[in-house]
Parts: sequence; C-alpha cells; structure tokens
Amino acid sequence: MAAVCVFCASSVTVAQSYLDLARETGIRLAEAGHTLVSGGARVGMMGAVTSGARSAGGYTVGIIVEALAAVEIADTGSDELVVAGSMLDRKGQMIDRSDAFLVLPGGLGTLDELFEVWTTAGLGMHAKPVVVVNAGGFYDGLLTWLGRLVTLGMVREAALESLIIVDTLDGALAQLATSLKEVG
Repeated sequence: MAAVCVFCASSVTVAQSYLDLARETGIRLAEAGHTLVSGGARVGMMGAVTSGARSAGGYTVGIIVEALAAVEIADTGSDELVVAGSMLDRKGQMIDRSDAFLVLPGGLGTLDELFEVWTTAGLGMHAKPVVVVNAGGFYDGLLTWLGRLVTLGMVREAALESLIIVDTLDGALAQLATSLKEVG
C-alpha cells in the first residue's frame, strides 16, 4: 500500500472532536494497509493520529525537527523516528517519504506543510495527491480567500482545483484511494 503523510495540529489545546478525528484517521489508514508518515510529535492531533495507527497495527514514520525533539515531544514509539536538522529538511523528507498527503485541521505548521506540498505539486516537482479534510467547515475561510486570489489573478484556477477538498474522513479516504490508483 501507500505511505500517507498526515498534516495536523500538534497543539495540546485543541477540541476533543479534532483529536477523535485524528485518531480515527490513523486507525483507518492502518486498516487500509497504509504506512503513516507524520511530523513525529506525540502530542495533540499528531500524537492521536499515530497512536490510532499503531492501535490498528499500522507502521508509523515520524519526522521531527531537532529543536522539537530536544523539548521531549518526539514520538519515540514510532517504528521509525527521523530527526531532521531544520523545518525545511523535515518537509523535504516528509514529501520524499510519502505517496499522498492528507491535511486535517491544524494551525500555522499545518498550513505551512499544506502550502509546501501544494506548491511543489503545482510546479511539477511531484504528482502526489493532496487531500484536505474540511471537517465542520474548518477551512472555509481559507478556501474563500484562495478563491479571491484566483479572481485577482494571483493563483491559477487549475491550481486551486488540484486540491482535493472533502468534508468528511470517509470522503477523504475514498478520494485518497481513487487518487492513488490514478498516480499508480
């Protein structure tokens, strides 16, 4: 199966519903036989997605930056834990080690990762699907703003259309399966 990188919040102050979504995501990816690639933290949604994957027998790869590992939030229970020297190196390794990207709700780090994989796909640096889970309308404001950027000529409409936007985990997993078959 595929290596699926999940981007999501590592914050410890998120609502339980987001933690539940992350845990269910990890479980469902593992049940489908996918390897989970994550940001390597054991806290917040990031910790929930990896613990969910492990609870269902999934293989987990955590890629964390050295500065975060030093403050003892690294997920040392990962099957593979990679310590990158910088955030740029971390994102590069996450892209290289993954066949697809699943973006759950998150903060600045999640947005940074989303824009990195979306931009590099748009530049033809990879053809890996990027699926955004707009759970409960989480990304509605961002999507409205991106639509405005298309209207202003700042973003190509095709670039916006290349993002796979879904409202539910079931929809995300279905789109992920279809997209992975297409990129073969």
